[in-house]
Amino acid sequence: MSMEMKNGTNVQEFTLEGFPAVQHLGKILFLVHLLAYLASIAGNAVIVTITCADSRLQTPMYFFLSIFSFFECCFTSAVIPKLLVFFLFGKQTISFAACFTQAFVFVFLGASGFLLIAVMSVDRYLAICKPLHYTTIMNLRTCCLLVTACFALGFTLMACLVVKVSQLSFCGPHVIPHFFCDLGPLIHLSCSDTRSVETLLFVFALCVLLTSLIITITAYSHIVVTIIGLPSAKERQKAFSTCSSHLIVLSLMYGSCVFIYMKPKQVNRLDSNKEAALVNTVVTPLLNPVIYTLRNKQVHQALRETRSRMKI
Repeated sequence: MSMEMKNGTNVQEFTLEGFPAVQHLGKILFLVHLLAYLASIAGNAVIVTITCADSRLQTPMYFFLSIFSFFECCFTSAVIPKLLVFFLFGKQTISFAACFTQAFVFVFLGASGFLLIAVMSVDRYLAICKPLHYTTIMNLRTCCLLVTACFALGFTLMACLVVKVSQLSFCGPHVIPHFFCDLGPLIHLSCSDTRSVETLLFVFALCVLLTSLIITITAYSHIVVTIIGLPSAKERQKAFSTCSSHLIVLSLMYGSCVFIYMKPKQVNRLDSNKEAALVNTVVTPLLNPVIYTLRNKQVHQALRETRSRMKI
């Protein structure tokens, strides 16, 4: 049975609009975003590599960070290459199947990433607030189960959502006012009654983002209370510096996604969604390696030793 018969659509491909208002700056924007993309991929790849190569970094914290970095590489690679093509050539077409594949990969990795952030926050809470029980609770089996749960829950929720959206009818127009296939703009293009699908998108986004946010805020609140109780002013300053850096990046991630997804009605916000999506797909993946790991002394030591071995 053809895709057209399955979803009752006359549209076999979509046109991604990109950023027509700044197309005259295409080459400059291409260079800026290419450098940001390469830096993000390189930074996250370094984290994955040294975590696997250095035995001292094979702890729960770095295990989660390496998985998160792998997520970030896949997440940005699902979107940014198409964005770079936009800046060079303008509007691009994408087939119906490819569009929904991209939409699924994007929301699956995004949802799984937010769930993993909650797990990482709990890991930091246990390490700082419950150090005597930390190694017993966060063993390898528990870490693997938590990561698997993030994958499984993200996959199940987002697969149901994307399948539901793909079953809508698309009779035209076929121009998506975005630089990648996101679910909100796709729902807006449908000529079906989309109220139930929009509600489902809102509910799933609420479940993933709000659950992750509550867990993260609770964990960091306990961490801050523990930090305040530290006897050394230098230790407190160092800990607060690290926590504040984490919270800045988390605020950007949660803020942009709340703005995009956690409102039932998508129609009047599609243009502003593009700018918010750039924060999540370009800015935070670039900052994460610096904030989470590359400022860490253990990582610096591992990088120096790796460079020394390569020279030998």
